Amino acid sequence: MKKLTALCVSAALMMGVGLAQAKDVSPAKILELSTSGAILSFEKLDQVALAQYPNASILETDLEESYGRYIYQVDLRDEKGQKWEVEMDATTAEILKNQQDD
Repeated sequence: MKKLTALCVSAALMMGVGLAQAKDVSPAKILELSTSGAILSFEKLDQVALAQYPNASILETDLEESYGRYIYQVDLRDEKGQKWEVEMDATTAEILKNQQDD
């Protein structure tokens, strides 16, 4: 009985972890959000990220929805070849995370 209870609890926890993860935003939704002004333009968000590391280049960008908030993630490579990950609130350009990426 204890094994069955432990198994059920483990399964419930694993399902909860999946629900807490961020969801990618579809291209159609991105267009809608950008056109309506609900999020800033990607160009503006890219400028904010690049201001953190002048002369860096953008490797990849991604927009996700997490807990009702749109998060714009930018992966950069600086002049020294170091990779950085910058996450911003896509509505305000507030930097939420700025860390070295492996």
